[in-house]
Amino acid sequence: MAFVTKEKLFTKEWFKVYSLIVIGTFIMASGFVLFINPYKIIPGGVYGIAIVIHYLSEGVFSFWPQGIPIGLLGLTMDIPLTLIGLKILGPRFGVKTVVGFIMTAFFIDSLTYFIGRDDPLQLGDQILLASIFGGVMIGFGLGLIFRSRATSGGSDIIAMIINKYSGLPLGQLMIIVDSGIVLVGLAAFGDWKIPLYSWIVIFITGKMIDITLRGVAYEKTMFIISDKYNEIRQKIVVDINRGGTIFAGHGLYNDNEKKMIYTNVSRREYQILKDYIKKIDPEAFVTVLDANEVFGNGFKSLNEN
Repeated sequence: MAFVTKEKLFTKEWFKVYSLIVIGTFIMASGFVLFINPYKIIPGGVYGIAIVIHYLSEGVFSFWPQGIPIGLLGLTMDIPLTLIGLKILGPRFGVKTVVGFIMTAFFIDSLTYFIGRDDPLQLGDQILLASIFGGVMIGFGLGLIFRSRATSGGSDIIAMIINKYSGLPLGQLMIIVDSGIVLVGLAAFGDWKIPLYSWIVIFITGKMIDITLRGVAYEKTMFIISDKYNEIRQKIVVDINRGGTIFAGHGLYNDNEKKMIYTNVSRREYQILKDYIKKIDPEAFVTVLDANEVFGNGFKSLNEN
């Protein structure tokens, strides 16, 4: 059961996790209903397929004159895919994943019922705007679901199964699966604009998931090699009030002994430190990286995540 996390019922952690799932699924469903579904955009996943079937089934059933509900279609695909995934991949999909895709289907169909399907925000032909905001909302919602340590199920399971038997990278397989679903939309609707807008949504969704999970890079990681390392150390510890580590090493070119400082600072502190290094040792060698998350004294606590 290594892939499934369990929280004790009604504990603070339990409420936090399931709150993230409910909020995340609602935001994701809102992104679909407000920005994606009305314009036949196909952003991959089971809901991409559901959107295609929804519009193709329009007028087929008298009790569903606008087509089979998208949430219901997504649910009928998620359930067997999850069962197949459990059979082939083992216990990677816990109760949280099941709750997640049930809530997503419920919110999509409920919101569609109450606010309507056809251009509820009156965006008209502003499909690019819809693609951008749809991608942001779906990505943010998915990011919250992933923070609860659940998965989105759906086409991700297909990619995992192919990965098990082919050995191809999972990230590439997810792109291939989603792109295949986008091309299904092209074949169904015959409009080249649909896959173009759909790929914009997929790209923005991925970036938004990363931002939600890791945060915006406000901190910088610095590696500093300088003969004036002691002065730089004093600047970091005394003036900037940060910590760090000094590593002993040898230069690759001439084997001279070198000292390297490793430290994490905010963007403002990075600029102060960079200007100071430039002033006292213009020959210093400095490497700067974006630190998506920094935990520990002076930064975020591990207990908060």
